[in-house]
Amino acid sequence: MFPEKVKKMKRRIFVITGPESTGKTTLAADLSVYFQGTWIPEYARKYVENLNKPYTYDDVERITKHQIGVIHEHEKAGTGNMLFLDTDLIILKVWFGEVYSRVPEWLEGEILRRPVSGYLLCATDLPWLPDPVRENPGNKREALFRIYQEELQNYGFPYRVVHGRGKERIRRAIVFIREMLKENTSEL
Repeated sequence: MFPEKVKKMKRRIFVITGPESTGKTTLAADLSVYFQGTWIPEYARKYVENLNKPYTYDDVERITKHQIGVIHEHEKAGTGNMLFLDTDLIILKVWFGEVYSRVPEWLEGEILRRPVSGYLLCATDLPWLPDPVRENPGNKREALFRIYQEELQNYGFPYRVVHGRGKERIRRAIVFIREMLKENTSEL
């Protein structure tokens, strides 16, 4: 019943964010199916996996510009009423700051220009699953969670923290998306 209402709304963008290995990709994909929206995968993983060398500041900047371009193309093409972004510019801003202690000057404007309806910040209650691209296990994961939360609060962006495993996590995320839609629109 709820997905029928989504069709009548103007475009909404929801970002799934949080530290590595917190289920962002799975959650973004599942939400796009449930709400009959469009899922925009994270580009950084694919880029770094295919790099065959350590990434550099310039690589992270290329990743950021590509991600902005992909999102812009989906917005321009009008693909679906709801977009679910598997990470976004906040994660990239934190990545620049944590690894290089500097952030491109233009990134702040891009963050403020993006019309995001809400963020789901994934808690670190899922087990860490190492892979060749992930680099922030243990306490660093918790520290990054706090940094992402502080960034969202500092910008004043609407967000909810998603806890739980499996079906419980997706159920909570669906409830949070519905809450944010009600808070940000009178169309429901």
